[in-house]
Amino acid sequence: MAKKVAVLIADGCEEIEALTPVDVLRRAGIQCDMVGLDSLDVMGAHQIALKCDKVLDDSLLDYDLVTLPGGMGGATRLRDSEKLQALMVKRAEQGKWNAAMCAAPMALAKYGLLKGHDYTMFPGMHQEHGDAEGRFHEDMVVVDEAARLVTSRGPATAMPYSFKLAEVLGVDTSKLREAMLYNFLLDQK
Repeated sequence: MAKKVAVLIADGCEEIEALTPVDVLRRAGIQCDMVGLDSLDVMGAHQIALKCDKVLDDSLLDYDLVTLPGGMGGATRLRDSEKLQALMVKRAEQGKWNAAMCAAPMALAKYGLLKGHDYTMFPGMHQEHGDAEGRFHEDMVVVDEAARLVTSRGPATAMPYSFKLAEVLGVDTSKLREAMLYNFLLDQK
């Protein structure tokens, strides 16, 4: 059965964190829908207009993985959405994968989804916006298998984060990493 991912996008999102997963996952053969929090039309933090495929509704429960991009404005809107909170908590209870990067793990913290789990987020934000009962790490991408949770640090980590999202869904990304020159980038250290 084909895997499905939703990228939840709100006004003020970090565009690279919203679009990189969409690009990588679609290249990997995974259906990836851009889901607007309140509207099909979303304005990113850097004034890039985005057109979503659909608006948030209960079908969020049907996705194998939901990812929340950062950008302080977008992450704050995601955090404050009671509708999104109810759906994300239900997804966690159903054992589905949830993910967030940059500032967006603060939404997961508010929802209680980081408590007792490994996570990361934008440098310095965990003290005010993280979950003191979670286990913060400074790694580029953190996967907590037990919680079915993936988190990442910020804009520069969007590519490794996106590959990790595909991998937790069981997709081999080795050929895609080669085709996108990702391995070449890693070899340039």
